[in-house]
Amino acid sequence: MTLADRFIAHFDRGLRALAAPPRTVRPVPGIAHPETLVTDAQKRHVAGLMRVNHVGEVCAQALYQGQAITARTDRARDALNHAADEETEHLAWTLHRIQELGGRKSLLNPLWYGGALVIGVGAGIAGDRWSLGFLAETERQVEAHLQGHLLQTPAEDLRTREILEQMSRDEAGHAEMAVGLGGASLPWPARVAMKLASRVMTTVAYRV
Repeated sequence: MTLADRFIAHFDRGLRALAAPPRTVRPVPGIAHPETLVTDAQKRHVAGLMRVNHVGEVCAQALYQGQAITARTDRARDALNHAADEETEHLAWTLHRIQELGGRKSLLNPLWYGGALVIGVGAGIAGDRWSLGFLAETERQVEAHLQGHLLQTPAEDLRTREILEQMSRDEAGHAEMAVGLGGASLPWPARVAMKLASRVMTTVAYRV
């Protein structure tokens, strides 16, 4: 594919991430379990957590698209596209759970997407080694974030917990893949900056 072809393909993926119903090949984890959340407070809280995770998946789509557009090698580009494909499934799962609980997506999704796309392009320009390292660090932080949400989710809410657990396993796999392809370890200031940016996003997305 030419650069123009890749740009059109990624533009289409971006529109789908923001506006089209996301698709999943795998069944939604936990769907076989009965609904156990009965109070409005529980539903609002878990819907807020899943809205945060949905925003994270919107950002992941944009990050990996930006990185893939500027990747230097097909190997790195293929790895980024593979991760983005699985993140599309996560997008579908989190949206499904939000809707089950009567919640809504973040009103700021276009803003989250645009900011993440710029960051992804910048990471890709830095070179494949750093771009893959950025992918690995992002996935490690997302995995830790998901584990935190599991601690906040009622033990009996298996519909939500199984989504979070499968997402966590997938994110760990993406990180291992990126390291295996030669991703560099990011310097600590970059890791801290990523954590601070994530904290801002999660705080705002839980409410808006």
